[in-house]
Amino acid sequence: MLLPLAGRRLYFDLVGPEDGPVVCITHSLASDSGMWAEQMPPLLQAGFRVLRVDMRGHGGSDPVAGDYTMKTLAGDVAATLEALTLPRVHYVGLSIGGMIGQAFAIEHGTKLISALWSDTLPASPKGAATLWDERMSTVRQASSREPLADPTMERWSTDAFKPRNPGRWKQIRDTVAATTPAGYLGTPASENRHLAGLVPGGRYEEIANARHFPNVEHPEVFNRIIIGWLDAQRQLR
Repeated sequence: MLLPLAGRRLYFDLVGPEDGPVVCITHSLASDSGMWAEQMPPLLQAGFRVLRVDMRGHGGSDPVAGDYTMKTLAGDVAATLEALTLPRVHYVGLSIGGMIGQAFAIEHGTKLISALWSDTLPASPKGAATLWDERMSTVRQASSREPLADPTMERWSTDAFKPRNPGRWKQIRDTVAATTPAGYLGTPASENRHLAGLVPGGRYEEIANARHFPNVEHPEVFNRIIIGWLDAQRQLR
């Protein structure tokens, strides 16, 4: 569905039992809510209500001119919750989705029950600016994400994933290529790891033989982790 916000539209999808605990999920840069397809059946089967939000300029959400900040992106999520009268949620985010989740915790902590952030950091690593400048230059020159689609998939998935699941590989690759240049160029970078040690009560889990999309490459392992975490928080509302 499309939520009107100050002259633009934000796409969201809300499914599951109305009395179930709400899990809000945000995706990576150059992806959309479809990256969570492998998580939807087990979450719904476990009785959770799942809200997926497409970041501005991604998926079904309109792009917005100018730079995007984590604060404004987290504000988009908060505005969606308010429009849907959802007071508090469990938050799951991967890559930039995890960075948005951190900003959401800082700016809108009263709306947060618990958080699971995957393949993310609290800030872009040193030396990332040059790399991202090159990628952004490529997108500007082509007016498209198409030239970066295959290299992105090489970073996001292991060599074993494409021959094992070629249809899903192509689906994600096509989503990367279709991301609007404005949506991609408006957002900063992210990476991985020591975040759990910075969060009170946080813990770190590692999935072997995966790259940036462990939820797609190894959904059984990822789903076991996410359902286990959320089940442990069920008493919190």
